[in-house]
Amino acid sequence: MTTDGGSERILELQEEVQQLKEAVVSHAVVDQAIGMIVALGRISPDQGWTVLKEVSQHTNIKLRNVAELILVWGRTAEMPRDIAAALEEALDRVGPTQVPGAPPER
Repeated sequence: MTTDGGSERILELQEEVQQLKEAVVSHAVVDQAIGMIVALGRISPDQGWTVLKEVSQHTNIKLRNVAELILVWGRTAEMPRDIAAALEEALDRVGPTQVPGAPPER
């Protein structure tokens, strides 16, 4: 039989395992979004990470949520305007490109 201390430790370990699982999923989402940004902007993975961070900071949306929105955009071609604008601005700072579906520059 486990003691109360043993039961508490088991619960702590189960919570830690759950947090690690969530971190792995979150990391995969972020990595996939960086991959899309790299392909879109023809930039390096480090630059893709920088772009993703800038979009998150400029829109005040958590990085993982921005990454999820970028992945949804890859499947549906739909992206909130503020995210699209911040993405295009960040990509312009890193390298010349235009987000597909964005209005042409004048």
